[in-house]
Amino acid sequence: MTADTIASRLAAVKARILAAALAADREPESVRLIAVSKRQGADAIRAAFVQGQHAFGESYLQEALDKQALLTDLPIEWHFIGRVQANKTRQLAAGFDWVHGLADRGHARRLSEHRPIDRAPLKVCIQVNLSGEASKGGVAPDAASDLLAACAGLPGLRVMGLMTLPAPCADPREQREPLRALRLLRDRLATPDQPLACLSMGMSDDLEAAILEGATLVRIGTAVFGARPYNSSNP
Repeated sequence: MTADTIASRLAAVKARILAAALAADREPESVRLIAVSKRQGADAIRAAFVQGQHAFGESYLQEALDKQALLTDLPIEWHFIGRVQANKTRQLAAGFDWVHGLADRGHARRLSEHRPIDRAPLKVCIQVNLSGEASKGGVAPDAASDLLAACAGLPGLRVMGLMTLPAPCADPREQREPLRALRLLRDRLATPDQPLACLSMGMSDDLEAAILEGATLVRIGTAVFGARPYNSSNP
């Protein structure tokens, strides 16, 4: 995909976000775009960065590290979106600014311990599995408060909010149901000391529904980059 195509697609996504925010009577600046660049090359990330997109999401650790090595000249904000594995917490804590998908108190402790002391605490969103699907990561809604409590005393972490990955759905009204459930859960769990201001939800096919339900971080991949498969020989 050419740089011009990425620029055009990125502009179209930003226009969708603007329209959805206005429809929800929200400030457009209250919604941040994370361009999900997994399976895309470093050249595509660089092209998007030139257009003003500075936050990128990756789901495969080694792929992400390879691309980070090629993009050290750019002040990119790196988001890891996916399941955390215990044997990879050191690299995640050192190489990323955000982790979306925290669902285990042991992983939380390891991420905190491995966070370099010269960096700000790692920003994390707790993943909530609202559908109960075994194939999906995340804690059950009634277990989220326990994980929040476990994270509260960890100096290397800062819990920013909640994240979910709902099942695909084509009906805009039905799309909103799990997204609304996450927002309502956040409202119940939020405290003055831990406001949980971030709701990480919404992808290419449901970003409008997510914004209507309060998303502050939308994770958009295909609509920005297309479906070009990642070539591991040219990250």
